[in-house]
Order: sequence, then C-alpha cells, then structure tokens
Amino acid sequence: MFVPTPRHEGSDLVIGAPGVGRGWWAGGPSAAFDGETWWLAYRLRRPVDAGRGIANVVAASSDGVRFEPVCTLDREAFDTESLERPALVRRPDGGWRLYVSCSTPGTKHWRVDAIDADSPAELDADRRVTTLPGDERTAVKDPVVHAPVGTEAWRAWVCCHPLDVRGAEDRMVTRAASSADGLAWELGPVVLAGRSGCWDERGARVTTVGPDARWALYDGRASAEQNWEERAGVALADGEGGGLTATGPVIGSPHGTGSLRYVDAVALPDGAFRLFYEAARLDGAHELRTELVSPPPAPADGP
Repeated sequence: MFVPTPRHEGSDLVIGAPGVGRGWWAGGPSAAFDGETWWLAYRLRRPVDAGRGIANVVAASSDGVRFEPVCTLDREAFDTESLERPALVRRPDGGWRLYVSCSTPGTKHWRVDAIDADSPAELDADRRVTTLPGDERTAVKDPVVHAPVGTEAWRAWVCCHPLDVRGAEDRMVTRAASSADGLAWELGPVVLAGRSGCWDERGARVTTVGPDARWALYDGRASAEQNWEERAGVALADGEGGGLTATGPVIGSPHGTGSLRYVDAVALPDGAFRLFYEAARLDGAHELRTELVSPPPAPADGP
C-alpha cells in the first residue's frame, strides 16, 4: 500500500514564516483541488507573548505552489484568544465549508466553528456556527473532515486534549466523529493515542487521512517540552472499528527544531499526492511547504 510521506528535500516554499525565530509560524494547512483551482487554508501565528494564532487565511493557485490570498479571517471576529489549523472541505452540494479551531479566552479549552460559503473567497466569520463545542473535560481542535460520498455520513478525526490534569492539557489523542450534516457531530472513541516509551508518548494528532481511510499521517511528540514542535508519523487502519495503528518512520525537518507537522495530502487523478505541511526553518520559525509525491513504479513483469 502506497502512503505518501514528506521528504522535505526538493519541496517548495508556499508561505514564509511571518517573523524570525521560534514562535513565528505559517502552517497548519488544509488544501483542496476542484479540478481547476487549488485552494489552501492555513494559520498564521506569532509567539505566545505577541498574540498567538492571529488569522486563518484562504488562498488560491493554478499550480499548487504559488498562492494568492483571497480571504483572511482575523482572530478578533471569533471571540477567541488564538486560532489554530483550519479545515477546508468541499460540500456535496458544491459549496464550501471552513472549520475553524478557536481557543476559549482564559482557559485551555478549544472549540470548532464552521462557516459555509459558495466559494472559499466568500467565507465570512459573521456566518459562523459552533459545530464541535467540546466540554469542561475536553478541548477539541484541528479536525480532519471527510465530506460524504453518496449515502455515507460525514466523518472526522478530531484532536482532543484532556483537561482533567492541571498543567498537562497539552496531552492529545485523536477521536473519531460522525455527522449527518457536518455541523452536528457525535464524538466517538479514541482511534489513535500516544504509545508509552515511544517518540509519540505525549500524544498523537491525526492530520490527514487517505481517501479510502486505510492510512493516516499524524503528529506526535514524547514530552510536554516538545509542544508545538511535533514530528510526523504514519498510522494504518487496523480493521472495521476505525482504529489506527502507528507504524513506519518518524518524519522531521532537517532544520531548526526538526519539527514537521500538520501534513495534508491531496489525492490526484494519476495516483500521486500533493502534500502541504508546516516545517521548521534553521532559525526555529515554521514555514508552509509543498511537494508532489508519486507512487513507486509498478514492478516489471518477469522474463
């Protein structure tokens, strides 16, 4: 089974970091291709003492590399202290939906709002509705959302932070969710969690799921000190229950902190994937990069 994974070498810069040094991030990408135009939603962030996540931006491109912003959603429009990774999804009726992760002021809690529009360029925060509220025990953010095909339900893989231990709210697991309309969600069981003694012990956050849901890429880290500097790994479906099992190499940036996270994979008709991800620079800032990954050639027939 072919699972597209980042190499970093040979990748293209899409969006540069908004500042110099650790805490300045452009990333958290979510991309879609409608057959003519590439659409990319991403998050801009400053260091903690300078404002945290300040905006979600939506941009358009004809080649998947050179993007021009068409819509900016500022933090102030969401009654939030910080914005994180958005999720951009084409609805079955041809419209678009953006899921926005919002931190609750003065707490460690997160919720997810949703905005519908006919075009990604027309997304307006005034039309937002809260779709994954979380609760006093669980912060929810960074969903990976699959719109239904045919009579299927909407599916999501949601990053959940347990809030039961003060000072340890950075821990994370991924839970499955389902919905009839993509707005009212039923949050289900944990499908991926960190493994004791491994590089992902502190948590596991699914960031992209293959079109057939047989594989996923995820972010992980070993400690609280590595918060915000995760690396990527591969997980495979482990049966009909929807669970995932971590496998394969740990994937990082060759620069700075080594962080490479929030990988999104967009399938192309020829079997290739265009990957978008957030990667550390030499100075510790994060930038948004892309690369095209193709499956290996089929083995030649015997003599």
